[in-house]
Amino acid sequence: MKLNAVPTLIILMMGLFLMPQASHAQATYLKVNTDIFPQAEKGYKQMVIEVPLSQNDNSKKIEFSVGKMMEVDGCNHFGLNGTLETKDLEGWGYQYYIFKTDGQVISTQMGCPDAPKRNLFVSAQPNMVRYNGKMPIVIYVPEEYDVQYKIYTAGDDVYQALESKPSKK
Repeated sequence: MKLNAVPTLIILMMGLFLMPQASHAQATYLKVNTDIFPQAEKGYKQMVIEVPLSQNDNSKKIEFSVGKMMEVDGCNHFGLNGTLETKDLEGWGYQYYIFKTDGQVISTQMGCPDAPKRNLFVSAQPNMVRYNGKMPIVIYVPEEYDVQYKIYTAGDDVYQALESKPSKK
């Protein structure tokens, strides 16, 4: 390799290294500033879900759950009592959510004295909302709670339901 080819090789390598970051930066969409949403009330915090903009926003859904990590027994199913209220952001056409709970946890009552305890995210009923890569989902939750979410994507396959006809007797 010639001596003057080394700087060219270094520049080429840097270009290849930086190219993925530059292409990713172009795909980044500036979200709405969450300062337009109300401040969290005393005892609450504002949680924000931001998902990437995609060409398939219409074929996706977001499922989010409000809850917290708890040490629970090893065999019962647990759920958090609570309600989720949908509010309109006046003058903007956006929505946000407020989760309220008294902290009560419900569970099945199976006996499992030998099952080891486990740490589990105990949550309220999950909520399914439209996927929107342009807007954040804003949720106000009590300070000791968190929000987890999943992204569901529909495939291109479409199925036809069968018509049920009454049987002749």
